[in-house]
Amino acid sequence: MMAEPAKPLLIKRYASRRLYNTETSDYVTLEDIAGFVRAGRDVQIVDLKTGDDLTRQYLLQIVAEHESKGDSVLPTNVLTDLVRSYATNMQSVMPQFLAASFDMLREGQSKMLEGFAGIAPPMAGMPGFEAMRKQQEAFMKTMLAGMPGWGGTTPARTDAEPAKEAPEDLAEIKRQLAELQQKLSKL
Repeated sequence: MMAEPAKPLLIKRYASRRLYNTETSDYVTLEDIAGFVRAGRDVQIVDLKTGDDLTRQYLLQIVAEHESKGDSVLPTNVLTDLVRSYATNMQSVMPQFLAASFDMLREGQSKMLEGFAGIAPPMAGMPGFEAMRKQQEAFMKTMLAGMPGWGGTTPARTDAEPAKEAPEDLAEIKRQLAELQQKLSKL
């Protein structure tokens, strides 16, 4: 018998537009809701008076706020294509296409990490391997930050100390991420 999936966290929107967490009986902000989602919790936001489901509206607002703050994930050409899809017959296939694309990204990331972990023992003695492994691990964590369940786990650390990322590593990770975004936008 399969375990029943956890119910989404119910957030009620009052007429004053305040958002109320029904589990903790307190008011929450849009950033709090973003935090719940990043932590892996599904949310459902409903209008208290009408019962309308407002979840999509608020999730889109969270994405828009992050994009406007410079936390860009969606290249301009992807946003342009999304807008165009609303005016064409692409509107009907776009949800399935996006879902399949994210599934492929999750699966690819998982396979890459599994493959990377699989080659670790024979290559572990190579000079520079540990630094390369740490950089790859940091890159994947950065790329998928806040997306629980995206492709399994990262390879286990072999040392007792937590990784400390140097500013040069972060710059390299950002460069790699930009390259990946360009490749994805061409697809």
